[in-house]
Amino acid sequence: MDMILKTNDLTKKYGSKIAVDNLNLEIRKGEIFGLLGPNGAGKSTTMNMICDILRPTLGNVELFGKDLHKNRKEILKKLGYIPQDLAIHGNLKAWENVELFTSLYGIKGEALKTAIDESLEYVGLLEKRNEYAKNFSGGMKRRLNIACALGHKPELLIFDEPTVGIDPQSRNFILNKIKQSNEEGTTIIYTSHYMEEVEAICTRIAIMDDGKIIASGTSEELKKLVVDNTESITLEEVFLTLTGKKLRDY
Repeated sequence: MDMILKTNDLTKKYGSKIAVDNLNLEIRKGEIFGLLGPNGAGKSTTMNMICDILRPTLGNVELFGKDLHKNRKEILKKLGYIPQDLAIHGNLKAWENVELFTSLYGIKGEALKTAIDESLEYVGLLEKRNEYAKNFSGGMKRRLNIACALGHKPELLIFDEPTVGIDPQSRNFILNKIKQSNEEGTTIIYTSHYMEEVEAICTRIAIMDDGKIIASGTSEELKKLVVDNTESITLEEVFLTLTGKKLRDY
């Protein structure tokens, strides 16, 4: 299976504080890879380095078999990033938001119009294309945020806490769309501190805390690190055993 992402001793320091500590990840084509950890674990910092928004203090990122820093322009064309903080403009209409981000990849003319409509249709907002984003509900804003990352048809989609602060219906919609995108061939990285989401959709999971990967594997493999009878333990209990923390406290 092709390797999509590899990080080598990826480290980010802010003065004396280590936000990400010698992180080594390998993610293969076709996976939904979950990065599970509490707020402050270093998940968003890691994603920002993978997207070249932040430069690492030490280490490097390889995407699609190439060094990110040396091949930034080529690699970012294959990457879609949905940040935790909404990256949409309230005073623009839904289609204008998607146009703004999609056009950054050099898509123009009829291809751009098609990409806008396809992205909005994919997240269920095509009928709202002419409405201003500031008038959308929280769930609709999250869905528009996703649409803005889809127009250039990325091979790798990174979702950083995409369901924070939204209603259960919108959460289920987003999770189903993530699974659909994966079934259509897109590799997914999904960060969250919601245990049930990660366990429901991810093929492999890494538990992250204090900037480090504590353990990684399938849900079943993580449970086997703690007990022989995996039916007797939940993933939340595994997290508590491995980190000494309750994920729901964050």
